Amino acid sequence: MYNILICDDEADIRSALRIYLSSDDYNIIEAENGKQALEIIAKENIHLLLMDIMMPVMDGIRALTKLREENNNIPVILLTAKSQDTDKILGLNAGADDYITKPFNPVEVIARVKSQIRRYTRFGGSDNSATKEEKSGILRNGGLELDDNSKTLTRDGEPINLTPTEMMILKFFMQNLDKVYSPKELYRKVWGDDPLGAENTVTVHIRHLREKIEIDPANPDYLKVSWGHGYKMVSKKVPEAID
Repeated sequence: MYNILICDDEADIRSALRIYLSSDDYNIIEAENGKQALEIIAKENIHLLLMDIMMPVMDGIRALTKLREENNNIPVILLTAKSQDTDKILGLNAGADDYITKPFNPVEVIARVKSQIRRYTRFGGSDNSATKEEKSGILRNGGLELDDNSKTLTRDGEPINLTPTEMMILKFFMQNLDKVYSPKELYRKVWGDDPLGAENTVTVHIRHLREKIEIDPANPDYLKVSWGHGYKMVSKKVPEAID
């Protein structure tokens, strides 16, 4: 059973989300503001956080920023008003994995939650075309080495901390080198959901990933744009080990 923390200052919202998710045997924990959410996360094993942005005491953006500063990579889905596009971008920039707009569609809520928990627990499935090295859990491209068993990434031997969503995006690209994917295709492949309005979500996650894996994010060596088409990861020669 997975522990889902619902953080919203409106009791009716928490109640609705609890009803939606309780049918799937999730254990629901509630908080009324970001401060309470952080205190609960420090004590409990939380698998996913559903959190509103506008709350008293500590809002969702501040709580999310603090969570990511502590290198806590649990999936976070933000709850936003339908018209507040600025809040959505702020949330993604702060480290949110996805967002759901109010009023909620129960089917969408359940689908997004399942997708994030699946990614958090196993970062997706395997590629049938993977090499023997890939099937062992190790993916390499240039100085990047992704260990899918330990869920770790290094660049030139130095560890890089990724969120589950960033890890899944990188894994997908490393399994499909030199292939171009549009933002909608990436959303379908990685998030496993309808890509309607997903371009901003993909764009922000790609930028975050570049900031972590590239020496110069403004002039990336790995994650390139194919203008008018989408993104691709360029195949690089793996450096030879030095005795």
